[in-house]
Amino acid sequence: MDLRRAVLLLVIAALIALFFVFDLGHYLTFEQLKAQQTALQSWRNANPSLAVWLFFGIYVMVTALSLPGAAVMTLAVGAVFGLFWGVVLVSFASTLGATLAFLIARFLLRDWVQNRFGDRLQALNDGMQKDGAFYLFTLRLVPLFPFFVINLLMGLTSIRTITYAWVSQVGMLAGTVVFVNAGTQLAALESPAGILSPGLLGSFVLLGLFPLIAKRMVGRIQAQRVLAEWPKPKSFDRNMVVIGAGSGGLVSAYIAAAVKAKVSLIEKNKMGGDCLNTGCVPSKALIRSARFLAQTKRAQDFGFKSATAEFDFAEVMERVQSVIKQVEPHDSVERYSALGVDVIQGEATITSPYTVDVNGRTLTTKNIVIATGARPAVPPIPGLDKIGYFTSDNIWELRELPQRLLVLGGGPIGCELAQCFARFGSEVTMLVRGPRLMRREDEEVAQLVMDRFRAEGMTLRLNHTMIEFREEAGENILVCDHNGETVNVPFDQVLVAIGRRANVSGFGLENLNVALRKNGTIEVNDYLQTRYPNIYAVGDVTGPFQFTHTAAHQAWYAAVNGLFSGLKNFRVDYSVIPHATFTEPEVGRVGLNEVEAKEQGIAYELTRYDLSDLDRAIAESEAHGLVKVLTVPGKDRIIGATIVGEHAGELVGEFTSAMKHGYGMNKILGTIHIYPTMLEANKYAAGVWKRAHSPEKLLQWVERFHAWRRG
Repeated sequence: MDLRRAVLLLVIAALIALFFVFDLGHYLTFEQLKAQQTALQSWRNANPSLAVWLFFGIYVMVTALSLPGAAVMTLAVGAVFGLFWGVVLVSFASTLGATLAFLIARFLLRDWVQNRFGDRLQALNDGMQKDGAFYLFTLRLVPLFPFFVINLLMGLTSIRTITYAWVSQVGMLAGTVVFVNAGTQLAALESPAGILSPGLLGSFVLLGLFPLIAKRMVGRIQAQRVLAEWPKPKSFDRNMVVIGAGSGGLVSAYIAAAVKAKVSLIEKNKMGGDCLNTGCVPSKALIRSARFLAQTKRAQDFGFKSATAEFDFAEVMERVQSVIKQVEPHDSVERYSALGVDVIQGEATITSPYTVDVNGRTLTTKNIVIATGARPAVPPIPGLDKIGYFTSDNIWELRELPQRLLVLGGGPIGCELAQCFARFGSEVTMLVRGPRLMRREDEEVAQLVMDRFRAEGMTLRLNHTMIEFREEAGENILVCDHNGETVNVPFDQVLVAIGRRANVSGFGLENLNVALRKNGTIEVNDYLQTRYPNIYAVGDVTGPFQFTHTAAHQAWYAAVNGLFSGLKNFRVDYSVIPHATFTEPEVGRVGLNEVEAKEQGIAYELTRYDLSDLDRAIAESEAHGLVKVLTVPGKDRIIGATIVGEHAGELVGEFTSAMKHGYGMNKILGTIHIYPTMLEANKYAAGVWKRAHSPEKLLQWVERFHAWRRG
């Protein structure tokens, strides 16, 4: 705690101590007020100006220090100054005092609370940013909520001070009028209980509920206003129409059919979307083949003098296609038709919030789910179109291995494919604008991957900015700027892997004036609704995560919210989203890493376990990598975990489960793990955490106990 906070805390503690030591609360009781009513009125008549400022100052002080007696002070003001001037005085004094209490709590405690519990408070902070004034107003209307508690707790949130002040003044006005008016009738009151009768308390509760009810009504009115310009069918052919048969669309349609809704799923290209046809499935098939080839080159690591594998790159790529064919039935028209989904192969066009045109006919529907996915982003670099390029969409058409492959981008797609082609024999150059690959991961995590890439012969060009593509003397050249110096990078083929762009056009969305975010994704609320309450968006087309499993996760919320709208809505939960990059070494992560924790100002403790110490990793000659776990300081609750090494994507599942279901490092340590497995790494990491938190003082006493027993 810095000096300013320490001084303020001492001053406040001294003032509160004086209040109780001198029993000043005795003067702020109902009985004392009744006994002194006549004297107070006489004194006020004799000293009007002094009375105003004295009452105002005392009221501010009592409220700011959260001392008992504010209610009695309000009665006293009503008894002494009357209704009008009493309301004016109390309204401003209570607002000023409440704001001071708010600021004191903010100055003394907010940073500590946010640093220690920032991850838990994220949803609260987001809610306060969006609807803080509304909820504060509701709390102020109901005297059942102690105002001093509201003052202190609100100081810990991100609500603006000016907003807090004016909302408090307006919100407390009704209660102020009631109490000041009661003060004008002080002689008739037998006790403070006479002020708030059950009927009056009930009225306040209804008054507090009114904004909540009003907000919901306003939301419905706004929704109806948005829909008003579109003619609503008297009846609907379908409960839901889903556009796009990738992960998000398939799961949405599956859930709708499972609850016996009538649902149509429209896909203009291939069932399964990017994941099956150009993403997850083909890339993992290629990674497996490339890994086998890489292991033959490590024959001596496994006790062999040598090992070789002959291959034809075209046959490897044909194997990739055969894997896709084997998985295809899981996402096929036949399967989903058998599940009760009306699958339509065609190009959908949304013509209204209630209608979708496809193959020359119009479908009427209660709800629409947009799951149109994304496509590879292509930078507007001069000359790129003339050179020709590959993306993750069409790289699978290759049947001849590029001699020199230039990979643009250092994210998961670029890293995975670059390592594959390098292992097959391409001279791979990776080029990124930043100082390292995998910019979303911790620096040491990215460094482990980059070290392996360099060891396998890949060239990493960091801090390079693309200028233009050229063809010179029959050779492809990328001209770059590297720290102010012009650099030419020669290549034969180029793979563009700098990210993905949401597919938001070509199916009528632009005609509905649906809002897009700055990054081009569809803007949705916490329930995945667009500006139209019956049109939802899931998956890559809306984000915020471009993972297949996240699209499926969102799909449940969109389907349930759409099919059961008006009964119950569910806010989509992004609190625990795991992901993996399937390079070698593999990188798996869930929750925060150090980079994100520091950016968000969240305090953490770091536990690290090196896989070079793990028996199974040693036995498999894969003793490299690490487990990093971030926990709440002083507690075993996990706020993030990163694993680098063999099967990291599987290993991180244990931490994902722990975070989702609320158990921590102690429970992981207390769980039996099969020996010898890679999964033991998680238990050993928990053991490292436990040793760092061992009760040293208790152990000293235990040591003495054992010494005593030895005699």
